[in-house]
Amino acid sequence: MVRETSLSIEAGNESSKFDDDGRLKRTGTLLTATAHIITVVIGSGVLSLAWTMAQLGWIAGPIALVAFSVITWFTSILLVDGYRSSNGTRNYTYKDVVRSHLGGIKVQLCAIAQYSILVGASIGYSITASISLVAIKRSICFHKIGHSNKDNCHMPNNPYIISFGVLQIILSQIPNFHKLSILSIIAAAMSFAYSTIGVGLSIGKIAEGGNLESGLTGIPIGPNMPKMEKMWNTYSALGNIAFAYAFSNVLVEIQDTIQLGAESESKVMKKATLAGISVSTVFYMLCGILGYAAFGNNAPGNMLTGFGFYEPFWLVGLANLFIVIHLVGAYQVLSQPIFGVVEDWIKEKWPKNKFLTGEYSIFKLSLFRLTWRTSYVIFTTTLAMLFPFFNDFVGLIGAITFWPLTVYFPIEIYLARSKIPRFSFKWIWMRSLSGICLVVSLLAAAGSIEGLVKSLGMFKPFHSVS
Repeated sequence: MVRETSLSIEAGNESSKFDDDGRLKRTGTLLTATAHIITVVIGSGVLSLAWTMAQLGWIAGPIALVAFSVITWFTSILLVDGYRSSNGTRNYTYKDVVRSHLGGIKVQLCAIAQYSILVGASIGYSITASISLVAIKRSICFHKIGHSNKDNCHMPNNPYIISFGVLQIILSQIPNFHKLSILSIIAAAMSFAYSTIGVGLSIGKIAEGGNLESGLTGIPIGPNMPKMEKMWNTYSALGNIAFAYAFSNVLVEIQDTIQLGAESESKVMKKATLAGISVSTVFYMLCGILGYAAFGNNAPGNMLTGFGFYEPFWLVGLANLFIVIHLVGAYQVLSQPIFGVVEDWIKEKWPKNKFLTGEYSIFKLSLFRLTWRTSYVIFTTTLAMLFPFFNDFVGLIGAITFWPLTVYFPIEIYLARSKIPRFSFKWIWMRSLSGICLVVSLLAAAGSIEGLVKSLGMFKPFHSVS
C-alpha cells in the first residue's frame, strides 16, 4: 500500500513537469511575451522614422503610424485565436495554424513567406549590427579629427560582421525559444535605451533652434526632388511604416512559450500584443515626429549610424552599442523558429539516430544542433558579407511577405473559424481591409525594387564599407 502511494506521488510529480500536450511545462509569462514582441518590433529601423516622416510629411506620417499600429494589433488578435484548433489541440507554428484552419497549398505558401523573411532578417541584422559597431569607432574618429574630414573615418564592415557571427554561433546553442526569455528582456531594454537616446538628442537639436524646412506633405517636388523620386520614396516610406509593426512571423512561436495558468494562452498573448504594439507606437511617434522636427527635410536615413548627431560622441557610441546588443537578441528570436522546424523534422524522420537526436552532459549539448546551427550562422554571415546591400533585399522580402503573414492569413483564419457568411457586412469589410493592405504591400515592393536596382549598380561583392 505504501509502495503504491509512493508510486502515485512520483507519477503525479512527473506529470506536473509536462503540459497537456506532453511537452515540458511552458514557463512564459505576460512579461516575457511582451519582451519577445518588443524585441522583434522595435528594431534599429525606429531611428530611420525621421527620414520616413520627411517623405510623408506632418499629416500622412503620423496618420500612417497610428493606422498601421491598429491594423497590426487587430490582425494579430485574430491570429492569436488560431493557436488552439477546434478540438483544443495546440498549433506550435504559424504553418500549423494555417494547416489546422485553412489547409491546402496555403500551408506551403505560409511556410515560404515566413521562413524567407526570418532568414532575410537574420542576414540584415548581421549587416546592421556591423554598421553600428563601425559607427562606434567612427564617432570616436570624428571627435578626434573633426566632422569635415569624413573620408578619413571610413572603415570596413566585414570584420565586425564576422565578430557578430561568432557570437551568434555561441548563442545559437540555446536549445529553444523557451530559454530566450532573459536574452529577450535585455534586448527589449536596449531598444528602449537607444530609442530614448535618439529622442533626447532630437530634443536637444530642436532646442538649438535653426530654420529647418519641413512640410505638411514632406519634401516638396523641385530641383532636388524629381516627381519620380518623390513617388518611389513615398512608397518605400509607407512600406517601412506598414511592416515596422509586423511580428506575425514569430507570433505563434511566442504564444507557444506561455504557461497555462488562471488565464488561457490567448488572453495572455492578447494582453502582450496590446502592450507590445502600444509601447512600440509611442516610441515610433516620438522618434519619427521629434526626429523630423529636429532635422526637417534633411533627416538622415538613420539618426545614429547616419550621423545626424556627432556630439556628445560618447553618447552616440553608447547608443550604437545598445543597438548591437538588441540585434544580438533579435537575431536569436527570429532564428529559433528556423532552428526548431528543422530539428523537429529531423527527430520525426530519424528518431533513433543518436547523432541527430542525442543530447550529452548537463548542458544538453547536441552534436547535430551544434553542427546545423553553426552552419546556418556561417551561411547568413557569408551572405551578409557577400551582399552589402542585402538590407535593400530584406526590404523587398518584407514588402512581399507583409500582406500574407500580417493581414491575409489572420483574416482568412478568422473567417474560416467563425464561419462568416460570404458577402455579409463583416466579410466585405474584412476582405476590403485585406485588399487595401495588399495595395500598400505592392507599392512598397515597387519602391524596394527601385532601391535595389540602384544598389546593384554599385555592387561589389565582399566590399562593405561604412
